[in-house]
Amino acid sequence: MKSFWKQLVVKNILKERDLQESTEAIHPFQIAKGYRELRITWMRLLKDSILIILGIFSAAFGLKSFLLTNHFIDGGATGISLLISSITKLPLYWLIIIVNIPFMFLGYKILGKSFAIKTTLAIIGLALCVRLIQFPDVTNDKLLVAIFGGIFLGAGIGFSVRGGAVIDGTEVLAIFLSKKFGTTLGDIIIAINILIFSAAAYFLSIEIALYSMITYLAASKTLDFIIEGIEEYTGVTIISSHFAEIRQMIIEKMGRGVTIYSGKQGYGKKGPTKEMDIVYTVITRLELNKLHSELEKIDPHAFVVMSSVKDTRGGMIKKRPLAH
Repeated sequence: MKSFWKQLVVKNILKERDLQESTEAIHPFQIAKGYRELRITWMRLLKDSILIILGIFSAAFGLKSFLLTNHFIDGGATGISLLISSITKLPLYWLIIIVNIPFMFLGYKILGKSFAIKTTLAIIGLALCVRLIQFPDVTNDKLLVAIFGGIFLGAGIGFSVRGGAVIDGTEVLAIFLSKKFGTTLGDIIIAINILIFSAAAYFLSIEIALYSMITYLAASKTLDFIIEGIEEYTGVTIISSHFAEIRQMIIEKMGRGVTIYSGKQGYGKKGPTKEMDIVYTVITRLELNKLHSELEKIDPHAFVVMSSVKDTRGGMIKKRPLAH
């Protein structure tokens, strides 16, 4: 390995682990392992950068080609910026930065330095893109503007999230408030958006507020699609005395991996208990019907618990596009 790369690995990877030996004293295996980790870090940074840049351009296109000319707004910090810009005629690119400043500080406090730096650069990049790049007006049809403006804006936010940043700080605020008051993220986001759309109905018009709600729905659904992918995963826990057959079925017929938990089956406080294995697997929602059919053949009375899984990594799960 070239001396430059060796010194870079020692400085950035190995020294962080308090390996204070001289460069010559470090074992070649440690150097090779450090080089691999450095390469993974840089590849992750490159992938994150591409996703964030793609998100910036998508969001800017949605804003300038659809929403701005029709005075439609979205939810969250972007919606606040659009609303203030429509009322005061202040430049949107300045408002995007100003409105998101508190969320940048919250992001640093809650999610760390790396997230805060990426978010700051992403928001500044969006503001510059809105300010400097000219996008064409695609259509004047209000319904198409509301739908496709939301789609491009939601895609932009989604790509940025996949890159480890946000260009709309509302979710950072929601995380902070949920920890402080013990409420759910969804409840807080809904409350914030009710205030935004109520203000839009008052200051702009009820019609614009209604179209803006369509924009928000299109953006939120697109955001979910970008983050979760078409293959939404479901975690399935199966409790049955035929656990060995079920395990074999999932591996051979479903082509999925399984995790086995040791447990006890019981009825009431003093009822009989029985040692048994509990089967857990993760499948896509498109495979649920097949799993149910196969379970019916083995044990129609099996107790099955299903829960939504936001993302997966490794194992026998198919890797989603754009996943980390």
